[in-house]
Amino acid sequence: MAERTIRYGIIGFGRFAEKSIAPAIRRSKSSELVALQKRSAQAARQKADEHSVPLAFATVEELVHYSDIDAVFITSANSAHCGEAIAAARAGKHVIVEKPMALSSAECEQMIDACSRSGVKLMVGTMVRLSPLIRRMKELIGAGRIGEVKAARAEFIYDARLSSRTWLIDRAVAGGGPVFDIGVHCIDTLRFVLDDEPAVLGAALSPRPTETSTEESASISMLFSRGVVASVLCSYTAPIRRSILEIIGTEAVLHAQDFTRGNQVGKLTISRGKSDKVASVTVEEIAVGDLYVEEISMFTHWILGGPPPEIDGENGLKNQRILDRVITF
Repeated sequence: MAERTIRYGIIGFGRFAEKSIAPAIRRSKSSELVALQKRSAQAARQKADEHSVPLAFATVEELVHYSDIDAVFITSANSAHCGEAIAAARAGKHVIVEKPMALSSAECEQMIDACSRSGVKLMVGTMVRLSPLIRRMKELIGAGRIGEVKAARAEFIYDARLSSRTWLIDRAVAGGGPVFDIGVHCIDTLRFVLDDEPAVLGAALSPRPTETSTEESASISMLFSRGVVASVLCSYTAPIRRSILEIIGTEAVLHAQDFTRGNQVGKLTISRGKSDKVASVTVEEIAVGDLYVEEISMFTHWILGGPPPEIDGENGLKNQRILDRVITF
């Protein structure tokens, strides 16, 4: 008997969905892209025809109430995540939503409650922790290969002025600037590799967020419950795209460049010292596939009866509580 296929509809079909999510659904096992939604019926139909997607809708309500759709991937602006997830859940559709999960932890709680009441699955797109590069770092830490972990840092910067998302610094739509957009990947990845939860000690945001505009750069200081101090740097105003993850242990330092990227051969540098000098440097090359395919495959597998994923709604809520705290500094 053939395995059931999960039929997906994409809500908020923009450039990101077109470039990353639609191809990933098609490449994911037991997953099929059958519908998309844009605010213009004409634009929706045009994109559906262009990508050979059978169904096109101008409203979220039309899409979620269509019977031949099992799950939705929400890729719309941050301010729409909560309402669209609740609408989908009430219509009996499983929900995967892009990060950040919502504008606030209160909204996240509403989304979790709606999905629970309707008996549907809820997952959040913090897929960086699915990378084999990140999992190798976690493995080395857990095995004690770098000694006792004392400190960690994560950085993610890029030039948001090149983005087609014109709402990125609109506080009402985005909720937060780089803290919500890319800082969340840094925070989630640190939580994962350290297998621990942090308290936020402080944050510097520039410029200060207002009721109408977000920060453009931020630095966050955290203390994890087992004593690891950590920092996160994120910015929209860099001339290049770069991400760095570094874990400092008493016996070695782990360093990964471009740790957020998929479709690459990632390089993990392991530096060991002697007499306060670098004694040896080992570089492990680790194949990293399409992380969007990985997250969709994980969600489909869960819907079909597999185990709950690490990046479910409850994990998204934990990240959002940290984001809420940071944005108030």
